[in-house]
Order: sequence, then structure tokens, then C-alpha cells
Amino acid sequence: MRLGITAKLFLGVLATSVLVAVVMAVTGRVKFQRDFQQYVETGENRRIEALAETLAALYAETGDWTVLEGGPQLWLALLRSAPRLPDAGRELYGGPMPGWPHVALYDTDDHPIVGFVGASGDTARHPIIVDGRVVGLIARARWVGPTEVTDVTFQQAQLRNFLVATLAAILLAALAAALLSRTFLAPARAVGDATHRLAAGDFKARVKVASTDEFGRLADDFNLLALTLERNEEMRRRMMADVAHELRTPLAIIQGELAALEDGIRQFTPETVSSLQGEAHALGKLVDDLYQLSLSDLGALDYRRSDLDLRARAADALRPLRERCAQQGLLLDDSGVPGEPLMVHADADRLGQLISNLVENSMRYTDTPGRIEVSCRKAAGRAMLEISDSAPGIPAEHMGQLFERFFRMESSRSRSSGGAGLGLAICRNIVEAHDGTIEASASPLGGISITIGLPLLRGAA
Repeated sequence: MRLGITAKLFLGVLATSVLVAVVMAVTGRVKFQRDFQQYVETGENRRIEALAETLAALYAETGDWTVLEGGPQLWLALLRSAPRLPDAGRELYGGPMPGWPHVALYDTDDHPIVGFVGASGDTARHPIIVDGRVVGLIARARWVGPTEVTDVTFQQAQLRNFLVATLAAILLAALAAALLSRTFLAPARAVGDATHRLAAGDFKARVKVASTDEFGRLADDFNLLALTLERNEEMRRRMMADVAHELRTPLAIIQGELAALEDGIRQFTPETVSSLQGEAHALGKLVDDLYQLSLSDLGALDYRRSDLDLRARAADALRPLRERCAQQGLLLDDSGVPGEPLMVHADADRLGQLISNLVENSMRYTDTPGRIEVSCRKAAGRAMLEISDSAPGIPAEHMGQLFERFFRMESSRSRSSGGAGLGLAICRNIVEAHDGTIEASASPLGGISITIGLPLLRGAA
């Protein structure tokens, strides 16, 4: 039978509490026995001292112990007159009755005169002094236990109290262990239940955070994990829908064109071939972007890094794009690119792909006549590349979504302008693979500015 963590915690706390209670009870009992023995012996010593004074007075009056040798009556009377000594009238020399003090009188030659001390031989001797000399000895058996009824009753009552206190402590420990195990593990059970729901596909499962301790932080981390999984699931569904849409549109056009050719509605002309090639190119571009994105997500893109000048690489990448911008009525201004070399450790091909994607994105979504500016600079020990374009722009609240795959605003930056919304996502992955940063902000030209920061070489920083 496997015990759950609640049962294990309960048994652990209970066992520890019982062990502590038993140790305290045993220690308390031993200490009580020792202290009680000292208490009783102190009382016996006081009685013996009082008896010694009485016997010293008797010896001073009679001059010897003859008066006590004739019988036990006087001895019993003397014992009875001692403070708190029990009534010893029922038994003489055959042995002490319950509560009888083991006391006897010896002369200076250690011969017994009267009394009884038992057969153990373990006795304490108390001298009787008259006029500065020892005239006798009072022998008392050492304490082996309480003899008076009140002492016995008190000792037994205290031992019962120890037993009751121990049992009460064990019961309270069991109750505390049960409450602690239920209360302490309640957050863990809540996280466990939510984890089962999350594993079953319920990405809206959340844990109520009611504390700031380790369980509270665990609940926060779980809620963050569930939120991330929920967003990823929504993104996956949206991506599947977007991919299906992007594939459906050119395929529908191609199918329509081919059906028209087959039915004789349209003639097989260069214009028809160009239209089919354009749609096929769009399909190929989408598939290639998806492939590039999947490789970058997996970290499988091939990066061959070397030390290079970011300004020179940007100028090379922009050179073939200048004529295309002019054909679309856009001015590509790269006057901010030349300058002091900005040395970075990067893949030249991937940097060229990055710059081309960003400029093509601006070409696709910038109204004509328009302007695209590219500049390079050094800031905070990093090489900065900035690409800005003219209107239209997008609202500030959507700037952070620009690098999400398939994200497009329903404005002039829309599907009608071309593109599947994957270019900026690929750009982000390339920049992050180079330990860089990429941000979007409003452009002074009225459009969007994309700013990229790459680590400078140590010698160049």
C-alpha cells in the first residue's frame, strides 16, 4: 500500500511529536524521582537531627543508655515525639511496618542498643554529641523509596500526572499533525489537480494564489506556464488557419485559370502564363518562408559567422534593392550607412537576408510616393541598424505584435499588398540567433522604424 504525501507528513509529524513527548515524560519522571528523593532525604535528615537533640538531652540527664535497653516503649515514644514521624506502635523489632523509619541507636563501639535499620547494611550514621564528645550514633537506612503514606500518595499522583500529560501531548500532536498535513498540503493538491487538467488539454486551468511562500511562487509559475501554453495553442490554431488561407488563395486562382484555359474561356497567352507564374511564385515564397521559420525555430538554420563590418554588409545588401524601390515610386536613402566600421561577429548571408527582408517589408507596405531610410550607428557598445519608412503606420499598441508570425493590420499594410506575415518573424529569429535585439517604433517619416542592435566585437566597442 502506497502512502500519499499527506499520510507521510501526518505520520512523520506524529512520530516526531510522540518521540518528543515520550523523551520529555521519561526525562521528567527521572528528574522528579531524583528531586523527590532529595526532598524526602532532606526531611529525614531534619527528623534525625531533632531525634539526636532529644537523645542528647536524655543522655545528659541519665548519663548512659540504660534507660533505653529495658524495652522499646521509651524508644517508640521518642520516635513518636520526633517531627512528622509515623506512629510506630504496631511493630517493634521484627521489621518496620509500612511507613516505619528504619532508625536504630548504636553506642560508640557500634553495638546496637535499640531500633531497627534492616538487613541491607547500607546505613547513614549521625553522631549524638554531649559536652563536645560523641556518646552514640543514630543509624538510618538510606532512602529506597517513600515510606510515609502522604509521600507515597504524592509520588503516585505525580507519576499519574506525567502519564496523563504524555497521553494528552500525543493526542494534541496527532490533532496538530492532521490539521497541519491538510492545511500545508492543500496548495500542493490544488496545483496537482490543475496539472492534471492542464495535461488533459484544459489550458484555462489556473491555481488561486493565496500566499507568498514557496507554494505561492509555485502557483504563480504554474499559472504563467498555463497562460503560455494557452497562448501557444491559440497561436498554433491561428497559424494553421492562416497557412490554410494563404495556400488556398493562390491555389484557387491557379485552379480557376487552368479551368478557364481548359474550357476555352481564356486563351493560352503570355499574360496567362505570367499570372500563373506569379501565383506559383507566391506559393513558393510562402513554403520557403515556412521552411525558413521552422528551421530558425528549431535552431537549425546554418550560421557561418565571421568578423565583418555591418556598414559594408548593409551597403552590399541594399545595392540590388535600390532599383526595385525606384520602380515602385519609393526613394531608398542609405546615406546613413557609410561611416566608421562597425565590426560584428555574424553570418554575412543571414545579415543580408535580414536587411533584404526588412527593406522588402517596407517596400510592400509603404504608400507611393514614399521614402525608406537605412542608417547605421554605434550606441551603448552595440552596432545599431535602423530601417524607417514613410506612411502608413500602425497604432502603438500593435507595435509589439509586428514580429509575431502571420500578424498583419487590416489597413494598407494588409494581404492585398502581398506577403504572409512571416518575414518579420524570421528576422526576429535571425537577430536573436546573433544575441541581438530587434524593436519596432513609430517612424519620424510617418511609418515604422525597425531598430536592430548587435554586439560589437570587444576590440571595436
